Amino acid sequence: MRVFLVFLLLAAPQAIAQTACDDVWFTRNLHFDRAGYCFGSTLGKALFDNSDCTGTSVTLPPKAKAQVDAIRELEERYQCQIDTNRSAIDIDDLDIRRTLIDLPIRDEFESACLGWRLAPLSLWAGIGAQTPVTGQISPGDNVLFSFQPVDGWSYVTVHAHDFSALKTGGWVPDKTFVEETCDAWAG
Repeated sequence: MRVFLVFLLLAAPQAIAQTACDDVWFTRNLHFDRAGYCFGSTLGKALFDNSDCTGTSVTLPPKAKAQVDAIRELEERYQCQIDTNRSAIDIDDLDIRRTLIDLPIRDEFESACLGWRLAPLSLWAGIGAQTPVTGQISPGDNVLFSFQPVDGWSYVTVHAHDFSALKTGGWVPDKTFVEETCDAWAG
């Protein structure tokens, strides 16, 4: 665990920026994929299913459009330049994110609950406990906060106690996490 935390602190800002750029690019384009966009780039075709696409001029629902606008501002601030000629992107929770109802937007800051102390806690596919369960946080798990909170909920990723593996991800109410719920906090 300490090796992971030291890595986070010492990682080159450029590498962190590239990860953030890949992440927001994926989220922005997942909105377009859901709206029926037909991707032409190598990366777009590798990550999104064009079999049900309707064209390159699609209309996003208002909530998705607002998120895409916010993401474009982040991409400009990060000075993102995604190489769409590649065929893969390094996002650990890619498969989980495809199943979400509400898509998270990467935050500039990260924090982590190290060692969840309470009983298992469900994670949801969207903002609200009425959405499908995507997984759970179990005692001893580490919970990483890397995304902007929305309406009192946060999208989190859950990792093994030594950060050796991603276990799951999903949305949780922010009020769930207080100092006493974790052995320690980082970030």
